[in-house]
Amino acid sequence: MSGVSLFSQEFFWRAGFRSFFDNIEFAGSEVKASQTMAGVIVVPEAGFTWDSVHTIAAGLNLIHEFGSTDGIGKAFPSAWYRYSRKPYTFVMGAFPREIALEKYPKMFFQDSLSYYRPVVNGIFFRAGDEGRYANIWLDWTGRQAENVREAFFVGLSGRYNIGIFYMSHFSYMFHYASRKDPLWHEPLHDNLLMLTSAGADLSGRTIFDKLEVGAGLLTGLERERSGSADWITRHGFFAEARAEYRFAGIYNSFYAGEGLMHYYNIYENNLYWGDPVYRARMYDRLDLYVNFFRRKDVDLELTWSLHFLEGSLYQEQLLKLKIDISSMGIAAGRR
Repeated sequence: MSGVSLFSQEFFWRAGFRSFFDNIEFAGSEVKASQTMAGVIVVPEAGFTWDSVHTIAAGLNLIHEFGSTDGIGKAFPSAWYRYSRKPYTFVMGAFPREIALEKYPKMFFQDSLSYYRPVVNGIFFRAGDEGRYANIWLDWTGRQAENVREAFFVGLSGRYNIGIFYMSHFSYMFHYASRKDPLWHEPLHDNLLMLTSAGADLSGRTIFDKLEVGAGLLTGLERERSGSADWITRHGFFAEARAEYRFAGIYNSFYAGEGLMHYYNIYENNLYWGDPVYRARMYDRLDLYVNFFRRKDVDLELTWSLHFLEGSLYQEQLLKLKIDISSMGIAAGRR
């Protein structure tokens, strides 16, 4: 008798909607400028899942900034394949940023990237579950051309829980090369950043829904491959704490050490994708936030941030809305 192969597949669609209003008040600061970012992102997507472990999807991220005369300011296509069978997940293509980089601290990736660079172009691999996992990822951000520098990220992150205690690690290497046939020499840059922390997670063990505290050491290495090409090293201490009860929460992060982003005055955000406040030797951020809705299909959050920097107090107000309507009940790409 010949064997019979059972093949099941399911079509799904998703209608994603994002809106943000981020007002950053840093007048007088030497490390960060004031600005207001506001807009809407529409994310239509559709795909197939088969044999319960394979998924292929394609869609668009259509961005319109408030006040702009352009109907669509930017459009980022997505097309990706995912294999998911516990304890492994593999994703390749152009896929949503939150799959790989949602948990990275802000010295690696600042908030605005989720607005204006919502898609990762590359590969993501995870081994493990939510409490014990390791991630490896690649994001190719620049294909070499006459007006585009070759650039890509390679990263490693992970977490290991032992009871209420945990260890976590975040790191990346950013390779920033020259354009095709440049008119003058453009030195290649290597930028590495690593944060290893330990802490305690008491979520669900007290009256708080979330209660977590951790601290670790940060190391930055960067070089410009010209002349001696010596590595420039930066070291610092980073601590953070979060508490949430029902619909409200508080989050505090503190950094003390050597200022990061040595070449920022030359290359700015082309070379550094983290928050430029970490150019300072000491920085504290306090977030007070309220979730008006926190459901699988609707998430509306208001955050008031106090930034203690350069001996001054700066403020930021952020309102974010996420809506995901899907034939599968949740957004197909969310983790």
